[in-house]
Amino acid sequence: MRYRFTSEVRRWEARRDDWFFVDLPLDASAEIHEWADARPRAGFGAVKVVARVGGTSWSTSIFPGASGVYSLALAARIRRAESIEPGELIEAEVELQG
Repeated sequence: MRYRFTSEVRRWEARRDDWFFVDLPLDASAEIHEWADARPRAGFGAVKVVARVGGTSWSTSIFPGASGVYSLALAARIRRAESIEPGELIEAEVELQG
């Protein structure tokens, strides 16, 4: 399953200098929850994905939040490679693995 979406880059307030995320849409998150509930998962309810932003792709995990929406972390190397700034709207894609 593959999801392409546009989301605003946000800082994680608990660690403002280190962590940036984009949130998947609610409908995509609901489908992923249903898919993931039928499979063994990693800690924190993580789901393994291949993520893509611009010309950069990487293996990572998405994590469910309290609101039920999954979030994709954007590491510094990804942000630098794609010139991504906090508050920017970006297009991202995740493909579920496993």
